Amino acid sequence: MRDHYVISVGCEYGCFGPEIGKMIAKDLDIAYYDRELIDEIIEEAGFSKDLTEKAEAGIAVKGKTSGDGRMAGAPTRYENLTERVVYIQTEVIKKLADRGSCVFIGRCSDYILRDRENCLNVFIYAPSEVRIKNVMEAHNLSRNDAILLIEKNDEMLHARYKQMTGTYRGDRHNRHLMIDSNLLGLEGTVKLIEEVANKVFGGEE
Repeated sequence: MRDHYVISVGCEYGCFGPEIGKMIAKDLDIAYYDRELIDEIIEEAGFSKDLTEKAEAGIAVKGKTSGDGRMAGAPTRYENLTERVVYIQTEVIKKLADRGSCVFIGRCSDYILRDRENCLNVFIYAPSEVRIKNVMEAHNLSRNDAILLIEKNDEMLHARYKQMTGTYRGDRHNRHLMIDSNLLGLEGTVKLIEEVANKVFGGEE
C-alpha cells in the first residue's frame, strides 16, 4: 500500500468496532488512536477530563468572560469551552493523521479528514439483538441494563456527531464502506476492510 493512509472507523456501541480497529492496526503495523488516547492528549493541553466528557455528550459549558463579554484568554470565535475542546480535538486528529498511517476509532475523524484522498471511511454496525448480547457479555449486565447502556451511548454519540458535523454518523454519504460486523464476524470483518484498503491505497489491482 501507499506509504501514508488513514482508516477511520465509526461504529455503533456494542458491535466490536474498537476491537476491529485494533486488529487492523496490528495487522497493517500502523498506529491506533481511540477516544482514550485522543482525550489524554487533549487533557495534556490543559482541559479537564470532566470538560472533555461534557464535550463528548454535546453539553455546552460557558467559560469565564472578560470585561467586554469575551472569554478570558480564548479566541473570540469560540462561544463556550466545549467548542474549544472540539477545536483542539480537530487539530489533534489532523496532526496525528499527518504524522503517519493510522486507524482512528470514531471522534468524528471521518468528518475532520473528509477532504483527504488518503482516508478510507468505514462504519460498523450490528443488529440490535447482537449488540445487546455483546454488551451483556462484555459488561456482565442484565438485558435491561444492557439496553439502557446502549441507548445512553447511542444518544451521546449521535448528539456529539450532529453537533460537530451537522449530519448523522450513520449517514451512508459520509462513509465509503458500511458493514454489519455480525455478518462475517470479527476476523472476517477485519479481512474485508483490509482488502478494501489494499485496493483503495494501491496494494492490489
